[in-house]
Amino acid sequence: MLRSLCHLKGKLSEKVFIAKTFERNVYPLCLNISGRLCVVIGGGPVAERKVGGILNADGLVRVVSPVVTPGLEVLAEHRAIEWLQKTYSRSDLDGALLVFAATNDPHVQQEVCRDARMAGLLINVGDAPEDCDFQVPAVIRRGDLTLSAATNGASPAVAAMVRRRLEREFGEEYALLTVLAGLIRAQLLAEGRRSGEVKLLFEKILCDDIVQWLQQRRWDKVQQHVESILGWPSGMAREILNKVIP
Repeated sequence: MLRSLCHLKGKLSEKVFIAKTFERNVYPLCLNISGRLCVVIGGGPVAERKVGGILNADGLVRVVSPVVTPGLEVLAEHRAIEWLQKTYSRSDLDGALLVFAATNDPHVQQEVCRDARMAGLLINVGDAPEDCDFQVPAVIRRGDLTLSAATNGASPAVAAMVRRRLEREFGEEYALLTVLAGLIRAQLLAEGRRSGEVKLLFEKILCDDIVQWLQQRRWDKVQQHVESILGWPSGMAREILNKVIP
């Protein structure tokens, strides 16, 4: 099996050339860090951005730095984060799920990286993608829908450009669509529909028109569309829509 996969990969490599900065490939992953400790070494603007992302995902934050930005100081005063007002030491990583090295001192960065690796912790090292176990992508959120762009650490500027484009193309109607689709899916499964059938039905439901109708708040159009495809009686889709309508 392994030999066959390697052979296939070699054949594909012969046909397609993709320019890459790094030889490695990263595995895209959405990680639940709610209630889990993330340690940020550093107290500058980069560290503050990392902290903001962690808090948005309901993670717990420990910041280690003699000084921090005014924004981080306010968070510490309100006990939103734990601030260890000191220089870094290995024990600062105790209990961490993720580690972020975000100082402007290369020696400290390498020390944090070495200690994290020895402890079996995943680490993100600012401005050193070759030392990172994971990258933090550029992200936009539309309710439960998360869209992200990453460049394997090669160019954060490109990732930011893609994020800006995504922000323009995917509005809040996609948050409504995601909630609606989730409720419909739950109803179909409760009806005993098989996963294969559900997939085919959603291929018909999820069209450009339904996005436009949600954007224009044409609830009647959405209702008729869903009921006609699913064979539901009149008004059934409206009951679900009432849970979605803001």
